[in-house]
Amino acid sequence: MYSETTRGIQVTVRPDYLEDQSSPTENHYVWAYHVRIENRGAETVQLKSRHWKITDALGRLQEVQGAGVIGEQPVLQPGDSFEYTSGTPLSTPSGIMAGTYQMQAADGATFDVAIPAFSLDSPHQAIRLN
Repeated sequence: MYSETTRGIQVTVRPDYLEDQSSPTENHYVWAYHVRIENRGAETVQLKSRHWKITDALGRLQEVQGAGVIGEQPVLQPGDSFEYTSGTPLSTPSGIMAGTYQMQAADGATFDVAIPAFSLDSPHQAIRLN
């Protein structure tokens, strides 16, 4: 699990390689990632948008931006949490993801919350010893 806290908002991510949805012979690898967003701060916030940076094993970067997550823009009061699962495919057997959620406080101010960088590892990644 990977976790990071920004302004009292803790984001925890657990990636899982999906063997049954992947096809290594066709360079198609799929991961699910489970996200928990917990408001450990003192102010109510709403998740407005997301910005993901997905880098494959060859260093190719894909950016994904949009409103909310899984079609929702959850409001988190102090002590509340929100969980969801999403996924991403890659054409390489490993990669890395990181990003930010844009939050809006009750007073209208917006701020970015870091999504911790996490590795996407499959059993098909060649191991190289230094």
